[in-house]
Amino acid sequence: MRVALVHDWLNGMRGGEKVLEQLCLLYPQADIHTLLCEPAKISGTIRKHQVKVSFVQRLPGSRRWYRWYLPLFPAAIESFDLAGYDLVISCSHCVALGAMAPANALHLCYCLTPMRYAWDHFHSYFPPERYSWPVRSMIGWWMTRLRTWDVSAAQRVGRFVGISHFVAKRINRHYRREAGVIYPPADTDYYTPGGARGDFHLVVSALVPYKRVDLAVTAFTECGKPLVVIGEGPERGRLERLAGPTVKFLGWRSDAEVRDHYRAARSLVFPGEEDFGITPVEAAACGTPTIAYMGGGALETVREGITGVLFPEQTVACLRHAVEACEAARFDPATMREHALGFSNERFRGEFEAEVAALLAARHQADLGKAAA
Repeated sequence: MRVALVHDWLNGMRGGEKVLEQLCLLYPQADIHTLLCEPAKISGTIRKHQVKVSFVQRLPGSRRWYRWYLPLFPAAIESFDLAGYDLVISCSHCVALGAMAPANALHLCYCLTPMRYAWDHFHSYFPPERYSWPVRSMIGWWMTRLRTWDVSAAQRVGRFVGISHFVAKRINRHYRREAGVIYPPADTDYYTPGGARGDFHLVVSALVPYKRVDLAVTAFTECGKPLVVIGEGPERGRLERLAGPTVKFLGWRSDAEVRDHYRAARSLVFPGEEDFGITPVEAAACGTPTIAYMGGGALETVREGITGVLFPEQTVACLRHAVEACEAARFDPATMREHALGFSNERFRGEFEAEVAALLAARHQADLGKAAA
């Protein structure tokens, strides 16, 4: 069976790329199709595969400014020739779901999220006050076109699987498609307890608007408690201007450094509404609780009073209260780790393999039925 893996872009090892890494282990002979790729920024497991890139790779400044080529992404993902593949697996948070699978192939989309900037988080990514009226009009016009394409492309998918029940509901709302759920993998063999506990709280996040890192920065600036922020993104400058002397920005750090910080932190602070969010699971695997907003994927990964504290409103006051509650509580590291083991790499591969086997079996039965008729 020839397998094609389709991924939006490969220029780092974030949650989506860690999913792709596990798919590469499941399908070691699969080819990867992606809009653009920076080999030095991806894992050796992914680099072992043949990686086919789109014309976006050759556009001027694409490595740094690829997001500005968003209007070209639908055409780029549809340009891949997938003839001859029996199974197409798209791992999509942008346009990968739009890959044109052959008529006789099965297309399974593992949906990390419907496009955030086109749907639920449009106003977070494109706040009106940042753009002049002509630019706002152009963005609005293009996003309408992109949403229309997105819905149309979603109808070509044979089967959707979401990363959480929260995402499955969004798939149904935006695409009118039912979706199964397989939680993403966490490397619980790598993220383990160890070392001495420190006195700081921790954020590990891309610094983009919907992550609401500004809530954490403001809350810890006001209360004067130490906060370490690991991550990079377009919001960093604004966040640094909000921050007081107790908030420290480290930028991106290696997995080993992130693990060291998980182990030493008093808590992981998770203030955004996430589609799933793997960091609370990684923190729990290291024996560290999470302070999370009571919404989105956190409701499926954080257990109140067991692996962390949930706060009901995305306000500074509410987050500060949750920090105090977390510091006063006692959490059992062994119980937190046991919870995290339910999201292991092995669990993910087993569930994904079973999903594909069931779909192939159903396809085979349908073909037999057609032949008999």
